[in-house]
Amino acid sequence: MPSPSTPANASWAELLHGRNALRSIALAGGVALHAINVYIVTTILPTVIADIGGLAFYAWSTTLFVVTSIIGSTLSARLLEGLGPRRAFLLALAVFAAGSALCAAAPSMPVLLAGRSVQGLGGGILFALSYALIRLVFDARLWPRAMAMVSGMWGLATLCGPAIGGVFAESGHWRWAFWTLLPVIALLAVIVITQLNNTLAGTSSSSRPPYGLIACLVASVLAISAASLSSHLLWNLLGIAAGLAIAVLIARLDRDPERRLLPTGAYSLATRLGVLYGVMCLLIAAMTTEIFVPYFLQQIHGLGPLAAGYMTAAMAAGWTLAALLSASRTGDAAERLIRLGPAVIVAALLALAWMTAQIHWLRSVLGVASYCLALAGVGLGIGLGWPHLLSRVLSAARPGEENLASASITTVQLYATALAAALAGLVSNSAGLVDPGGVVGAQHAALWLFGVFALAPVLTLILVRRITGSRGLALA
Repeated sequence: MPSPSTPANASWAELLHGRNALRSIALAGGVALHAINVYIVTTILPTVIADIGGLAFYAWSTTLFVVTSIIGSTLSARLLEGLGPRRAFLLALAVFAAGSALCAAAPSMPVLLAGRSVQGLGGGILFALSYALIRLVFDARLWPRAMAMVSGMWGLATLCGPAIGGVFAESGHWRWAFWTLLPVIALLAVIVITQLNNTLAGTSSSSRPPYGLIACLVASVLAISAASLSSHLLWNLLGIAAGLAIAVLIARLDRDPERRLLPTGAYSLATRLGVLYGVMCLLIAAMTTEIFVPYFLQQIHGLGPLAAGYMTAAMAAGWTLAALLSASRTGDAAERLIRLGPAVIVAALLALAWMTAQIHWLRSVLGVASYCLALAGVGLGIGLGWPHLLSRVLSAARPGEENLASASITTVQLYATALAAALAGLVSNSAGLVDPGGVVGAQHAALWLFGVFALAPVLTLILVRRITGSRGLALA
């Protein structure tokens, strides 16, 4: 059998023809549902808050969705092994559909958050299964193209998500943004039933996931999220301390070689791998500020949901564009991009802190253009070094832990997103998002959110010096 790195006669036409086309739709559709839903909710959430309340829980929508996505992704291997491809995929679709229906019918924010949690669980399973099934349903020579196709769904999401969410939010029917997902889910279910078999040929039994560590991971995020609901600084600080203490506990407990969450050295800044993970987490933290951008644009600047959604997507677009342009760079050029990225992010976040708080800033074409440029700059700064950071994670892993390192990239990225979303909620609420609220509260929250989170790329500037140049070579 040819290896996936030698797609000698593979072509897009073969991947998108006949039964392969339907299988491609199924796998790409699983990731697309998960990704598009992220941008739909980001776009409509200010409208949802205006309808059913719950501004203090604004960041919880992202936090809970991502946390349960982590749980779902870790369960996917066991489900695939126990149920087979078809039944596992159908179960994931059913869970995602149940969460979407619950969100659509939600009379209050607690119910919506419950729906988002269920959605995240189903979405996490779909996300992981879509990648895992590539090697089971396609010939090895088609794997690279299939991987590129499935990954490309995030780019599609930046185009479709804000449009779907924006149209329904501006028409006053935000609930239909969730209801319209159900026919798509049903269509995917039909394709899965007819195109995926229920056997797992040639696979071996997988080890049991580290459920205790995953539970600690969830607890660390929820501790900070809960602290964001208090208006007292003491409780805010106690929540952060509790979340960080549980994170330290995870590092101490993650030592079982049979059921590790992260590879050896992942928790220490004295190792190359630990520094790489630290840089990744700090970059993700900078990106997570996007969850509040639609609210700031609508509340402070009076933009509609559609315009606010597409402006927010500029962050993801900047990331994608920069990653595509930088991926081919090697050697010193790659190291320069890794070092340049955090500096770009610092400048972009500080610019956003100032521009967002200026009520009249977006009333000119120049103002809108400069704001979009700053949004794109955050993503651009991440994308410049991201492909090189991921490849270095794989090369920094100990022999025999390469597969664990590969799987851990998703875990670290999702955990960093959930933790940063919880912190963003705490900072915004403490800065006045809810009290005094309104335009003034949003202005204060924007200044503090972007200003505080600009510290993340500043710290990144310090860390990247340890993985580039002569110091990087010397780091274990």
